[in-house]
Amino acid sequence: MGLNGMKTAVLMAAIVALFGVVGAMLGGKTGMLLALLLGGAMNVWAYWNSDKMVLRMYNAQEVDASTAPELYNMVAELAARGGMPMPRVYVIHEDQPNAFATGRDPAHAAVAATTGIMRLLDYRELRGVMAHELAHVRHRDTLISTISATLAGGISALANFAMFFGGRDEEGRPVNPLAGLLVAILAPLAASLIQMAISRAREFEADRGGAELSGDPLALASALRKIEYYAQGLPLQAAEAHPETAQMMIINPLSGGGISGLFRTHPHTEERIARLEALAQGRL
Repeated sequence: MGLNGMKTAVLMAAIVALFGVVGAMLGGKTGMLLALLLGGAMNVWAYWNSDKMVLRMYNAQEVDASTAPELYNMVAELAARGGMPMPRVYVIHEDQPNAFATGRDPAHAAVAATTGIMRLLDYRELRGVMAHELAHVRHRDTLISTISATLAGGISALANFAMFFGGRDEEGRPVNPLAGLLVAILAPLAASLIQMAISRAREFEADRGGAELSGDPLALASALRKIEYYAQGLPLQAAEAHPETAQMMIINPLSGGGISGLFRTHPHTEERIARLEALAQGRL
């Protein structure tokens, strides 16, 4: 098993363990067992279906060489350059400039770009972004990100159930309401921390891999600078409704309000740009 495979296994195990903790709050040992079974079942389901679910969340529309020729042919050129299978290509009709990749492996991958990013960037910059996304596919980061997004959403739903409906221990006594409230708050945060543990390093590696694939590190650096500037103040509603998917995007799509703003899913854009510029100058 490679490094990313080990990361995936650890991520799955950690989030399934969180299911067990919340389940124990809802129903003692029986609740923990049921929640662990639910978490395991969700892992299996997410492996096969999480990419389709995320694409539906964002109302992504599949395109081809006739409906979006520039984007489709750009991805085809980069995939061929990298010796990769051609991924499915999707467009998301949103003003915020952003993009992501999904899928369990390179043979079942998809890349998606918003109409906002297609309007904002020139050809060279958009090519840099698509190369970044294909680097995620090549590194199999997409499996980690889509499964973690699905299961983190499940943890949040289960924790909210614990808060609003409470639970009972093995003797049938109600669980302390304060304990239920703490679980409802801390479990989703713990799920987010698990995601973040590998998310930032993945972005740096995808920046490097994308720069190598495109042969143009400065194009991606320029794209990141533009996206960071123009994405501010342009909400992405699907991301706001499903913040667990934010770590899939090339730039954090969240407005930063509330608790989600306390946790960065991406490295600072300035540091990413500096690394790309150093790479272009042969210093990395």
